[in-house]
Amino acid sequence: MPLIAWQFAHNILGNALKKTPETKSGMPIGSSQSDELSAEFPQGEPKAALIYFIVPLMLLFSSAIMATAWLGHLRFKEDLTFLMATLFAWLLVLPEYALNILALRLGYRKFTGGQMGAFRLCTGVVAIAFVSHYVLGEELTTQKLLGFAVMALSMILISSSSSKAMEQ
Repeated sequence: MPLIAWQFAHNILGNALKKTPETKSGMPIGSSQSDELSAEFPQGEPKAALIYFIVPLMLLFSSAIMATAWLGHLRFKEDLTFLMATLFAWLLVLPEYALNILALRLGYRKFTGGQMGAFRLCTGVVAIAFVSHYVLGEELTTQKLLGFAVMALSMILISSSSSKAMEQ
């Protein structure tokens, strides 16, 4: 399954996963400053605005799958053996891992590693809370919802910060 997901992602992205020769500024050789966007995304590949939407969505979906793998088997604790629960979790985690790696590779240079890592951690905590509520039936309190609001604010602050390291 992960191999199929990897091949599918590789076919969709095409040359996006391939390295191109770059100058010290990080721009491909032969491109100008006004040419930067088209140089980063050769014809037929997603535009920058789409990357800003797709990468966080992929990381959110990846977090939801991971939370389900971590907690979903607990709903069937009496019915599943430890070995079966482990197998169930691994079957969920393998495609999740491929999705996570794809999102990170696609988003790098548009987002910093720190921004993507912070987004992943924040969405992971939120996903665990929602899986624990909707799958396991645990209470989702006002205090937890306020905590999610604080996390959302922190993600806005982290995502809006510019990184000079990416421009060097």
